[in-house]
Amino acid sequence: MPHTTIPAAGPRANARPRDASTGTLLVLLTGIFITTLDFFIVNVAIPDIQSDLGAGTTAIQWVVAGFGLALGGGLITGGRLGDLFGRRRMYALGLAAFTAASLACGLAPSPGSLIAARVVQGIAAALLMPQVLGIINGAFTGERRARAFTAYGLALGLGGVFGQLIGGALIEADLFGTGWRSIFLINVPVGLVTLALVRRTVPAQRGTRGARLDAAGTLLATLGLVALVLPLIEGRRLGWPAWTWASLAASAVLLAAFALHQRLLDRRGGAPLVAPALFRERAFRVGSVLALAYTLALASFFLYLALYLQQGRGLSALESGLLFVALGAGYFAASTRATAVAARLGRQVLALGAAVQASGCLLLIAALGDGVGWLVPGLALAGAGMGFVLAPLSSLVLSGVTDRHAASAAGVLSTAQQVGNALGVALVGIVFYGAGDISDAFRTSLIPVMAFCGVTAALARLLPGR
Repeated sequence: MPHTTIPAAGPRANARPRDASTGTLLVLLTGIFITTLDFFIVNVAIPDIQSDLGAGTTAIQWVVAGFGLALGGGLITGGRLGDLFGRRRMYALGLAAFTAASLACGLAPSPGSLIAARVVQGIAAALLMPQVLGIINGAFTGERRARAFTAYGLALGLGGVFGQLIGGALIEADLFGTGWRSIFLINVPVGLVTLALVRRTVPAQRGTRGARLDAAGTLLATLGLVALVLPLIEGRRLGWPAWTWASLAASAVLLAAFALHQRLLDRRGGAPLVAPALFRERAFRVGSVLALAYTLALASFFLYLALYLQQGRGLSALESGLLFVALGAGYFAASTRATAVAARLGRQVLALGAAVQASGCLLLIAALGDGVGWLVPGLALAGAGMGFVLAPLSSLVLSGVTDRHAASAAGVLSTAQQVGNALGVALVGIVFYGAGDISDAFRTSLIPVMAFCGVTAALARLLPGR
């Protein structure tokens, strides 16, 4: 891997990694892969869950929304808990809870019990995910950190890209007669093996001595994020009733109160949930906004592409999942080269990725009237664009963050991405469901996706030069 100076910013650039190894990275990335996969994989199983459990439309919506809501509302708190009590400890706790919740999902006898288990899965994922970025930022240095961040982006993207394929294959295989339940039960052996390796492979990083969790900040942040994410998830399906707008307004008030509380607590010498000093770093401040803007184009693209392939082209979940392989191939190829390209282009690698993804969308628009095979070049190009953005993004945003605030910063970055996912699905959904037939709807939905890529490219110019 060519040398890069981008992730080596900060005073730790020339220090030796603290007992981090390839095994460390594999254990961390396994956790991030299965939690990301579970966010996307459940969409494939919805028809089978509905028929098997007798679940209504509202219950099915909450099987999906419960996970996303708990995840989006808990990431900042999860990150801070890692800073306070140790990231390895919180990672192991999150992984154990996620594994147990996956077992509960796989054995759920009713829609209500499945929804409850999905909420617990989301809370566990919110505890686990920020620790991965925090540990990578603290345990790896220099070029090894660059490669570790690239591997993180690869695992994150592949979990999303191949969610539909893996889910379709598991349901089609019907392992031991488990049907749709296998998409959750598969996490149990993976989680248990990974959990057994945590203490052996992941270096311990001590928490902040004497600091306490900011209870008021935790409450304000959680309520504010839930009030923001809930209407974004449920609003379009319900026709945007009055409560969704009231919730969005309340979220603005709660999050403003949270920001004010954090500044006041910091001035008094306390330990805020999110240190205001983080936002004095231009890379983190601009990068968080860029991450939100880019993910507006991400989850919406995956969702409406899957709907188009299955409802517009009549493909099965497995068949449409096989088309996602083209997307994954482009993503993998670009991700493995992203560090080398970033070493030459710096921040402009993000603009390059956004432009490549937009070009892929243009190819898809041109191919919609032809055979399914003609979609492959556009999908591969769009996947490559995603790889050039997601692989170096965390490195560019977090490389200058101190060890003390690494997991908190990762929580904020992950929250920005989750909010962007939910907001993107809502905004692009207005365009998608307002169009005519399914082909016209997908074609029209690609226009805002390309616009979000343009915003990402523009924001990339505001990042520090290297």
